Amino acid sequence: MISSRKIARTPAIQKVIGILAAEYLRFVYLTSRTTTLPSDIYERVAPDMPVIIAMWHGQHFLAPFIKRDGLKGKTLISRHRDGEINAIAAERLGVQTIRGSGANGGEFTKKGGVTAYVQALEALATGYNVAMTADVPKLARLVGPGIVRLARDSGRKVYPIAIASSRRRTLNNWDRSSVNLPFSHIVGVAGDPIFVSRDAEGSRLETIRMVLQNSLNAITKQAYAAADFSGTSRR
Repeated sequence: MISSRKIARTPAIQKVIGILAAEYLRFVYLTSRTTTLPSDIYERVAPDMPVIIAMWHGQHFLAPFIKRDGLKGKTLISRHRDGEINAIAAERLGVQTIRGSGANGGEFTKKGGVTAYVQALEALATGYNVAMTADVPKLARLVGPGIVRLARDSGRKVYPIAIASSRRRTLNNWDRSSVNLPFSHIVGVAGDPIFVSRDAEGSRLETIRMVLQNSLNAITKQAYAAADFSGTSRR
């Protein structure tokens, strides 16, 4: 007997799920009001483009909607079967994808990390903004070293962002994913940009990694507080 998990791995089913997910998120976005903090973030970012956009895993579902007309963007998505669905949804929403991810212990080669890293560097070099989740797989809210090294090797700034919706369901999984619900107040918060010099190594990279981690935690708290201020939060 074919299991439901095996059926979910088939390309046809993954495509259907990905399309449905994209259209659901579009519905959430179109039925919600949005606030961006700071309000002039696009004007602030413009001189630094292309940039690296960092966010926490599980809080990233509405990220495709930060893209504006005329801007080029790609996002890093894992090769896992769930990643395939996310990639289909992202591309449906107008964001190109780079496939691969890091792993605990830095085992890049096992998950296509080396290829993805090179593609991310190439994307930044050709004018694409690159969005990626900053945390280590299966270790939520712990920034991995890859994004800091990407900033160093590309010479591009990292902009931490957080997106929260007043109406949501929080899943009991490793990253405490927030499923955004329609008719919400969506709040996007951007932190201060982080630059990594070309000669950064060792303890300097670790210091910057912690700066990014602390920034993501702070703006995530700010985004949820601002979204929940409307008093309509549902968990």
